[in-house]
Amino acid sequence: MTLLYKIGFLEISWIDILDILLVSFLLYQLYKLLKGSIAVKIFLGFLSIYLIYLVVKAAKMELLTAILGQFIGVGVIAALILFQQEIRKFLIIIGKTTAFNKSFLKGLLWKKSSQPNSDGLNLNPVIESAKILGGTNTGALIVFAKSSELKFYAESGDLMDALISKRLLIAIFQKNSPLHDGAVIIANNRIKAARCILPVSENTDLPAHLGLRHRAAIGLTEVTDSIVLIVSEETGQISLAINGKIHTNLSKSELKQKLHYYLFEDEEKIKEGEKEEIEN
Repeated sequence: MTLLYKIGFLEISWIDILDILLVSFLLYQLYKLLKGSIAVKIFLGFLSIYLIYLVVKAAKMELLTAILGQFIGVGVIAALILFQQEIRKFLIIIGKTTAFNKSFLKGLLWKKSSQPNSDGLNLNPVIESAKILGGTNTGALIVFAKSSELKFYAESGDLMDALISKRLLIAIFQKNSPLHDGAVIIANNRIKAARCILPVSENTDLPAHLGLRHRAAIGLTEVTDSIVLIVSEETGQISLAINGKIHTNLSKSELKQKLHYYLFEDEEKIKEGEKEEIEN
C-alpha cells in the first residue's frame, strides 16, 4: 500500500481514494434509482429502525434491543424482497455502464437477439398506422425491441410472429378488438406479440396528466433499452418513451426522425465503437 499523505493519525493511500470513489459512484446510482419513488420512504423507514436500534443498544434496553436485533438480523433478506425492482434496475444500470456489456462475449452469447431492429425494418407502416390511430383517438402502445427480444414481456400477451402491416396494427388496436388492451412488441422486423403487459413506472415526478399507457411505456424503457411509441386515447397525440424519458406531441416528421435515429443511427454508432475496440 503506497502512502499518499497523512492527516493526523489517518494515513491516506491511493487505495483509500479509489475506495471512496467507488462508494460514491454506487451511492450516486442508488440515489438515481430511489429518487422520486416510494422506495425512498421504505429506505428511510429501515434507516430509522436501525438508528433506534443503536440508541436502545447504547442505553442497554435489553428487551427492545433483542426485538429490534431480530428485525435487523433479517434486514438483508427483507431488503432483497422489498427492493427487488430497484435492485434489478441497479444491476441493469451497472451492466449498461460496464465495458463487459460491449465485449466480444456479449456478441457471442446474444448475437441472435442483438439486432432485432437491424436492416430490413420498415418504419412506414408503423408511422402511418400511428397517425391513423391518433386521428381517431384510438390508444396504442408499440414497442421496438433493441438488444433484447423482450421474450418475458412478449409471453405475457398473445404470440403472433406476423409481418409488420399498417392494416394489422390498426386492427389490433381497434377498441372492439380482443388484442387492443396492451402493447404490441416488434422484434427482428416482425410483430412478435400483442396484448402484452408492460411494467408501470414508479417515478412520482412524472406529470399528473400522463395516464397508465404512458407510465407503462416509460416503465419498460427504465429497465430495458427498447423504444415505445404511444398514441394517446384522450388527445390522439403521439409520443415516444426512450431511456425512461418521454417525448410528447410529435409530428409525423419528428416521429420518423427520432425513430430512425434511435433505432438505426444510434445502433450504428454502437457497432462502430465495438469495431474500434476489437481493432485496438
